[in-house]
Amino acid sequence: MNPTAYAARLGTSRGWTEFKIGLRSADELGFKLTFALSFALVLYFQRDSTVDGTTQSLASTVLPSILGMMVVAGSALGAAGALSVEREDGTLLRAKAIPNGMIGYFSAKVTSVTLDTAIGLTLILGAGLIFVPELLSTDVTRWLALIGFAALGLLATLPWGAVVGSLVRSPQAAGGLTMLAIGALTAISGIFYPITALAGWVQGIAQVFPIYWLGHGMRWALLPDSAVTAEIGASWRPVETIGVLVAWAVVGLLVAPPILRAIARRESGSAVEERRHRAMQRVG
Repeated sequence: MNPTAYAARLGTSRGWTEFKIGLRSADELGFKLTFALSFALVLYFQRDSTVDGTTQSLASTVLPSILGMMVVAGSALGAAGALSVEREDGTLLRAKAIPNGMIGYFSAKVTSVTLDTAIGLTLILGAGLIFVPELLSTDVTRWLALIGFAALGLLATLPWGAVVGSLVRSPQAAGGLTMLAIGALTAISGIFYPITALAGWVQGIAQVFPIYWLGHGMRWALLPDSAVTAEIGASWRPVETIGVLVAWAVVGLLVAPPILRAIARRESGSAVEERRHRAMQRVG
C-alpha cells in the first residue's frame, strides 16, 4: 500500500478511536447536551414569532442558521483546541518523529472533529425539529443539500482552526481567540435574526466570511422558496454561496499544511517541556 495512503488510513482509525473515547466522557457528553438544550430554548421562545413580511416562523428560519453556525464552531474550535493541547503535551512532537506521521495526525484530527461536529448537529437538529415541525416535510434532496453544505463548511473552516491552534501559545488562548472570532461573526451574520435588519456596511463585512454563507446555504436547503424575501437582495444566490465556501476551503487547505509542517519542524523536547512548565504554573 502507498505509505501516504497507509498513514491516512491509520490516522482515520485513530480519529475514530478518539471520537469513541470522547463519547464515554461524561463532561464532553454533558456539554453537548447542554448546548443542544440552550438552542432548543431559543427555538421554543421563537416558535410563535414570524419574520417580518412573511408567514415564516422565526424558529424555522433560525434553526438552519444555527446548524450552519455549529458547523463553523465545531470544526474551527475543535481543530484549534486539539492542535493547541497536543502541541503542549508533546503529541505533535511524537507524530513528527514517525514517517508520514503528520499525515496520519491530520487525518485523525479531521476524523474526530468531523464526527464530534456531526453529533452536535444531530442533537440540535433533533431538539429543533420538536419546535419546527414543518421541517419534517422537507424532501430528501433538501436534506442531501444540507449534508453537502455541512461538509463544505467543514472544509472551509477546519483548516483555519488548525492554523490558529498551531500558532497560539496555549490551549486557553486558542479557545479564547477562536470563540471571540466566531462570536463576533455570529453577531453580524444573521444567525439569530435576518441580516437585512443590519446596516449595509455590516452586511458587507459579514459576506466576506464563511459563517454567513453557511447559514445562508442551510436556509436555502431547508426553508421554502417564500423565505427568500428575508435574504439580501431577496435571492438565495446559490452560485455565490458555494463559491465563497469553496474559496475559503481551497485557501485553507493550501495554507494550513505548510504552516503545520513548519510548526512541527520547530517542535523539540525542550519546547514541549517549557510549555508543560507554563501549563503547571497556570494550574498552580
